[in-house]
Amino acid sequence: MSDRPDVARLLSDLASGRREAFDELMPVVYDELRGLAHALLIGERPGHTLNTTALVHEAYLRLVQVQRMDWKDRSHFLSMAARAMRRVLVDYAKARNRLKRGAGQNVEVPIEAAVGVSVGSLDDVLRLEDALAGLEQLNERHGRLVELRVFAGMTIDETAQALGISPATVKRDWRFCRAYLNRELVAADTSILEEPDQ
Repeated sequence: MSDRPDVARLLSDLASGRREAFDELMPVVYDELRGLAHALLIGERPGHTLNTTALVHEAYLRLVQVQRMDWKDRSHFLSMAARAMRRVLVDYAKARNRLKRGAGQNVEVPIEAAVGVSVGSLDDVLRLEDALAGLEQLNERHGRLVELRVFAGMTIDETAQALGISPATVKRDWRFCRAYLNRELVAADTSILEEPDQ
């Protein structure tokens, strides 16, 4: 998705309260949202109930419920879409864990997230969520940075633009965030892998 005039206009219409603009925007951004969802679901078993299309549609349903939002640009929209997908994945993991406990079966659903995060099971999704919530309590911007890098798949430059900070600050914060999350997730045998600073 680029910031073509129609996207910018539709985001502006959304910000001014024209709810129909959301239905007009979705076909324009649908492929990019599918790309985000696909990256989050790489490694899922065939026939998994939460597929790429389902994740996009669940995120759409959450986004359309947002009543008042000053939609700024592509980065802001993708950030909110990534946040919605994150919430869908966490809610899904919690629901599957409840089913697993109730049925007495050992259900494991691997989820591989993009941009250097490898999550091996539903329990790992919940551990990552807990670690990320802890990071957000320490520093809200760091939590947003991880969300943009991991769930929205943004580059260093895109993340810098979305957060209104320099790329050098993003690189520095990203190194800290990876170290923090690795430390928090070490007991779960889940880690934020090293990656080139791009």
